[in-house]
Amino acid sequence: MLIRRLARPLLATTFIYGGVQALRDVPSHAKAASPLLEKTTGKVRDSLPEQVPTDPETLVRIDAMVKIGAGTMLALGKFPRLASLLLAGSVVPTTLAGHPFWEISDPEQRQSQQIHFYKNLGLLGGLLISAVDTGGKPSVGYRARHTAQRARHTAHKVSEQTHQAVGTGKGKGRKKRRK
Repeated sequence: MLIRRLARPLLATTFIYGGVQALRDVPSHAKAASPLLEKTTGKVRDSLPEQVPTDPETLVRIDAMVKIGAGTMLALGKFPRLASLLLAGSVVPTTLAGHPFWEISDPEQRQSQQIHFYKNLGLLGGLLISAVDTGGKPSVGYRARHTAQRARHTAHKVSEQTHQAVGTGKGKGRKKRRK
């Protein structure tokens, strides 16, 4: 559908741009992410496996690459549902780390951060819609329910035919009684 070909790249633009900007200035983005990272992983950091990155700069780079890669996939219509889920997973920590309006006392700055926070919630909503968009095809859930209904209907018909055949003595393989 034409609307998908227009909407997906429009939705992806902000993520691709944000990812490029984050890669251009990793230290300032890492500084903004550090408080949230400390709150969420500070107490369990030592118990995490070695392979799990906890360095703010590494996480900013990973997040930027996810935004660029998934944003490009979404814009091109390649695996759009997966790309939307990846971007949705990326926008949540970015929003919490980048726009904590509840911690700001200056009314103007607070309002500015609230606008960005709610804008990101809107983007998240768009990504969730995109993540469940089947492109006009029936969803997996619908197809599973439909298949189950057909199977129940077929089983019911077979059951009725079997009962009728057994009840009238016309079933195949039924032996004649000897007198």
